[in-house]
Amino acid sequence: MTEEPARATHVSLAAVFQVRAGGLQTLLWRRAEAPYEGDWALPGGYLAAYETLEASIRRHLTHKVDVGEVAHLEQLTTISEPGRHPAEWQLATAYLGLVASDVDPAVPSDTGWHPVESLPPLAFDHREIVLAARERLRAKLSYTNIGFALAPPEFTLSELRDLYVAALGHEVTATNLQRVLVRRGVLEPTGTRRESGPVGGRPPALFQFKRPELEVTDQFAVLRPPEASS
Repeated sequence: MTEEPARATHVSLAAVFQVRAGGLQTLLWRRAEAPYEGDWALPGGYLAAYETLEASIRRHLTHKVDVGEVAHLEQLTTISEPGRHPAEWQLATAYLGLVASDVDPAVPSDTGWHPVESLPPLAFDHREIVLAARERLRAKLSYTNIGFALAPPEFTLSELRDLYVAALGHEVTATNLQRVLVRRGVLEPTGTRRESGPVGGRPPALFQFKRPELEVTDQFAVLRPPEASS
């Protein structure tokens, strides 16, 4: 008799990002069971019978970590290394998810937001997934309108600049951002202004993204860090 070949299990995972406290943060939950008991991990879990990958990760985000308000979700990669899980042959399909800055999900007590720049110890290969998702986001901020998924419905250019700086990890001027995004037809003024602060001055104009769904705006564009002065 020949031994029946092993069958792989399949999980969906999500690196969910939000700009919080001035930096890019990702949502993690602490594992309560082996393997990697006590370590942090990306939200996700096993696929149910006859369930699509996207339906699976949306279910896990909603039911496990109470994050149903994902402004953007896209498939990042599928990992099939046989040794990525110590106890089983497990395939993992990872997603990039974005939550707008004006949303504050009420996550469970075993779940929290962590700065991507200072991640705690992560289970499995989840650190590599987080970093790959960050690189995908940074690339798409240059050539798509994906910033809509990080921003509230209305914002000033300075507020949008702060979101881009947090996600890109380098400085971007509000003037340059306006020139690039308005020229591409990504942003449009709302016709209203933010109320003046306590020090007075001219109230800043409010803008919005023209289309709150992903589209390529300039496939060759790159938002580079400013050149260092000599």
